[in-house]
Amino acid sequence: MLAYLLALAKRSWRLFVTVTKVMLPVMVIVKIADVFGLVELAGRLIAPAMALLHLPPEAGIIWATTLLTGIYGGIATLSSLPSPPDMSIAQVSALCAMMLFAHSIPVEQAIVRRAGAGFGITAALRIGTAIFYGALVSWACHLTGALSEPLSFDWLRGSEVIAADAGSPFIGWIQATAFSLGLTLCIIFALVVALDLLERLGIIRRFTRLMTPVLRVSGLNADVAPVTTVGVLLGLTYGGALIIEEAEKQNFPARTRFLALSWLSLSHSLIEDTLLLLALGADIWIVLVGRVVLTLIIVATLARLTNRGGWRTVPAGI
Repeated sequence: MLAYLLALAKRSWRLFVTVTKVMLPVMVIVKIADVFGLVELAGRLIAPAMALLHLPPEAGIIWATTLLTGIYGGIATLSSLPSPPDMSIAQVSALCAMMLFAHSIPVEQAIVRRAGAGFGITAALRIGTAIFYGALVSWACHLTGALSEPLSFDWLRGSEVIAADAGSPFIGWIQATAFSLGLTLCIIFALVVALDLLERLGIIRRFTRLMTPVLRVSGLNADVAPVTTVGVLLGLTYGGALIIEEAEKQNFPARTRFLALSWLSLSHSLIEDTLLLLALGADIWIVLVGRVVLTLIIVATLARLTNRGGWRTVPAGI
């Protein structure tokens, strides 16, 4: 048992080091930007666009960082903002769904391009879907009063455990940053343990069998459905690598690769990323069920459109 826990701890630490290389620079940049008033300026500039989505300006800053750096970068921004945003569960769920649909665009869409689908078209698909779904969720909940309970992010920043008077704002920021990184390590360890248990209990295999028919219903070729399912569960990087490998072996048509990579672009790492944002307070029906259903509808629509259009090639450079 001890050896098992040590192995999980070592794996968690390696992941934490990788994540810290993303989070810490973002935290430092946000702090510097705050000192020079750039965070407040960015908030004012982005406020009108966020208002259209019924989200606070801070949500735009968080999502913009997520687009460039990834989900952990977005969380780092959330924990580093001068004051935590006032958001309801509905708004947090909408923002988290946007983060899940569209994050780490420069890196992940480069992988998609290498696998055989256009960078621009898949990136636009992710960003457009994120904006549409975020607005739909936020406004629908606002008009119906659903999930209107407020959420506090003080726990993420360590406001309850760090003394208000730390000697100087800079010392206080160091304490808050250390607390956020330590909390991230704990979350990563919990995720690693949960994923290992899900694998050992066979739940991931069952989920894979459950997802395969869903992927086929969306119009995916039966040959590419299994490797796409792996990416859907574990991540676009791994799934994209598998598609690259399988495409070379089986010579998948461009349309098949485009549909599989479109699905992966919109919905991947359903377990790990979803659990991470559920920890922030997002609603599972919005960030998991709704996300998968919308992805199914979009990919099925693309399958019909590309079939009618007789696509034989999908430009990888667009």
